[in-house]
Amino acid sequence: MRTPSRRRPRATLATAAAGTLLAPLISGCWAGAGGAGSGGDSLNVLMVNNPQMTELQKLTAAHFTKETGIKVNFTVLPENDVRDKISQDFANQAGQYDVATLSNYEIPIYARNGWLHAMNGYVAADPAYDERDVLKPMRQSLTGDDGKLYGQPFYGESSFLMYRKDVFAAKGLTMPAHPTWRQVAALAAEADGARPGMKGICLRGLPGWGELMAPLTTVVNTFGGTWFDKDWKARLDSPAFEKATNFYVGLVREHGESGAAQAGFAECLNNMTQGKVAMWYDATSAAGLLEADGSPVQGRLGYAPAPVQETRSSGWLYTWAWGIQHASRNPDKAWKFVSWASGKGYEQLVGDTGGWSNVPAGKRASTYERAAYRKEAAAFQEMTREAIESARPDNPGVQPRPAPGIQFVGIPEFTDLGTKVSQEISAAIAGRQSVGTALKKSQALAERISEEYEGR
Repeated sequence: MRTPSRRRPRATLATAAAGTLLAPLISGCWAGAGGAGSGGDSLNVLMVNNPQMTELQKLTAAHFTKETGIKVNFTVLPENDVRDKISQDFANQAGQYDVATLSNYEIPIYARNGWLHAMNGYVAADPAYDERDVLKPMRQSLTGDDGKLYGQPFYGESSFLMYRKDVFAAKGLTMPAHPTWRQVAALAAEADGARPGMKGICLRGLPGWGELMAPLTTVVNTFGGTWFDKDWKARLDSPAFEKATNFYVGLVREHGESGAAQAGFAECLNNMTQGKVAMWYDATSAAGLLEADGSPVQGRLGYAPAPVQETRSSGWLYTWAWGIQHASRNPDKAWKFVSWASGKGYEQLVGDTGGWSNVPAGKRASTYERAAYRKEAAAFQEMTREAIESARPDNPGVQPRPAPGIQFVGIPEFTDLGTKVSQEISAAIAGRQSVGTALKKSQALAERISEEYEGR
């Protein structure tokens, strides 16, 4: 029997939540934001260093600055580093950065803490931006508790199943139009060894709340499990959660890639590109890389919706989006940059200069109506849009949830909790402990969160 919850006052909880976001910074040395903030006709933008963002950086001076006279100073960092620096500057409202790349995980939390500038007024005054063109799940995921918009997506993604059509044809295998996980496991067993050194499927096993826990949580959802029930009781020791985790761990151990406990998105991408796996369940954004000119598997892949068990859909929802810091000295000019970087005109610019397969897609309905884009991304574009539009962040499973999120739980504490749980499950994938042991430890970790939130 569990002991009664020791509930803290709401104000204390809010402080604890902000502290959780800043926790990665405590171990470092920081004496305040360096340098002067933006002002006048200058903006400071802090963003992640993925290829589509660095392409934006290259195009900004010759197009945005030339058109508006607004100079943009970019700070570009790897994902973990940029998240730490953003939380540092925004939580303290230091105002060094006007705009930053945030995901649909952070934006509702930051909005709740008053760290972001609402965008409703700008959207209403800028009909050319066409906010209604932004896919509904994206709009909803970037909306705060107060119903206001706090972010605009740069690109969006869901998850789906990628497979080698040529390998399936040679083995006489057929991918169902809407596969279940049980069917996928059977196909993985059949495809295992179809070619020398080829395994049946690649699934992430690398520890991390955004690595292993992203695909695994979608499996948990569709198997009927949840991290927390509507009353914030931890449910990692429930039969459904254990069944899903045993399934995932068993599948990757029996028919998954070698070194699975250290394989994340990048490793699975390499395995698929190099012909080492017949299937891969992961982000829809991977398709553009697999189908790019020069890819060894270009034209050889088929795509199917995220596998299900007890739900109609199970794909996740993710976006890198732009947020404007509440303390920005230049919010009006910041909006001009955000609306340019997330607008239809920017997509046209990328299509004209770098090819339509490089367009930051997954956010606007009009993208999927462009003939040039549909032609270049024919193999996966429709499946990607369907996956995004069928995502249900507020209702991803079979029971009510206390917080939004498909592949995460939308609370500040999840970064720490999800990473610690992923380490336990990765150890089970590596064979160092059983799934039962991993989940027993994980349940204890989650119960600490339950004690903070029960009764709210």
